[in-house]
Amino acid sequence: MHPDQSPLRARSAPRHVPPLLLDIDQMLDEFSRQAVRAEFRFDPDTPAVVTVEFLAERGPGVIWRIGRQLLHRGLTEMSGFSDVRMWPTLSGERPSSWLLLETQEMEALFELPTAELAEWLDATYRIIPDETELDGLDWDGFLLGLTGGPGVPGE
Repeated sequence: MHPDQSPLRARSAPRHVPPLLLDIDQMLDEFSRQAVRAEFRFDPDTPAVVTVEFLAERGPGVIWRIGRQLLHRGLTEMSGFSDVRMWPTLSGERPSSWLLLETQEMEALFELPTAELAEWLDATYRIIPDETELDGLDWDGFLLGLTGGPGVPGE
């Protein structure tokens, strides 16, 4: 080991996971698909949430923030409810999962390749394990913000 390297630094995991770019399919109807690129981003400061940007060929992309645990579980079982749900497809040529996003105005169903997403999610869990992802949250400040209690910005 180099003299400038401490044993702790040599074993520590990096704090950054590069964004994951995936080519996915959007289901337009029962028989038609459209290729879409999606960028998955992880921020260790908000580890419970993954930012997914669906990139448009022209114009701005569409951004969704999806629970990291929902994505992870959706690789192997039904996960989520309401406006975001994910579940594995039936076995086929390549392992994949369905991701359903809904609002009052629209519904979009995407097929995601699971191998690349699983590997990327595993890298995020090496940085911030599932059981510690909520440790750094300011619960008091969060609850005050929800209830409009004292100390809320803008008062």
